[in-house]
Amino acid sequence: MKAIVLSLSVLFLGFAKLHAQEATPPVNPNAPEIVFESEIHDFGTLKQGTDCATEFKFKNTGKEPLVITNAQASCGCTVPQPPKDPIKPGETGVIKVKYDSNRVGPFEKTITVTSNAKTQQKVLRIKGKIEAKPVEEQFPSNGINKSGIPFEGK
Repeated sequence: MKAIVLSLSVLFLGFAKLHAQEATPPVNPNAPEIVFESEIHDFGTLKQGTDCATEFKFKNTGKEPLVITNAQASCGCTVPQPPKDPIKPGETGVIKVKYDSNRVGPFEKTITVTSNAKTQQKVLRIKGKIEAKPVEEQFPSNGINKSGIPFEGK
């Protein structure tokens, strides 16, 4: 008897799960649509400590206001700043992104943008390479030689 009850329970749960997967919410035909000019920005090679910021420009091509609810970077070294106000149909906006250029080496980071658009999540990417400052810039001698005695020469 227990085996029959267990079998029926498993069978019922399987049908419930299958049915739940089929029920997807209908797509709003008037929903906003977010279209980016570019979804990737290559900074190329930059020197350590230089400005490493860009803007991702987009347009709402839908029929309702676009609301960006979140912009999450893949790590703390990247800071996105999405617009706070809704973007009306036909209008444009920008998401500002700043990378910490004090980290030396190649980088590739993502920013996941969540909104009320038909495509609720878009992934933006930044990449580049940060070259270390020359040793003289990182550790200036300030006119003092290795013995600690000031010298003239600078």
